[in-house]
Amino acid sequence: MTVLYTILLTLHNLNRWLVLLTGLWTLLRSVPGLTTGRAFKPADRRPVVAFAGTVHLQLVLGLLLFALLGMQNIPVFAGAPRPSFQWEHLGLGVLAAVFATLATALSKRATTHHARFRSMALWTALSLLTALVGIPWWRPLLRFFNL
Repeated sequence: MTVLYTILLTLHNLNRWLVLLTGLWTLLRSVPGLTTGRAFKPADRRPVVAFAGTVHLQLVLGLLLFALLGMQNIPVFAGAPRPSFQWEHLGLGVLAAVFATLATALSKRATTHHARFRSMALWTALSLLTALVGIPWWRPLLRFFNL
């Protein structure tokens, strides 16, 4: 494989963990705000913006990998449990990015504190669930380090 492929795959793999961590951070910030009824502060917006940013970066890295492999006629997800997994992975990645975008946009536009926390929690949870379903768990957890 090319050096570019290795770099992109490593970044895509490492960013996966940032997606999961920022998603968890967003939920840890939004769910207590939702249940306690506290006021929404500017600091409450930071995790959802970071989460959306990491999800969008993940999508861009994945699309670059998909294009790179396609240009070289290399099968995407060789050894996948089913042939359709490459399309499932791609579709779920796009859907996770849409949900993350909704988390930021709807929480920003909401008019009450409760509605802001609810939008953050709901759409982040849906995005995280979608991402978790789309992760190829049979592959090494940290490919760069071969773990």
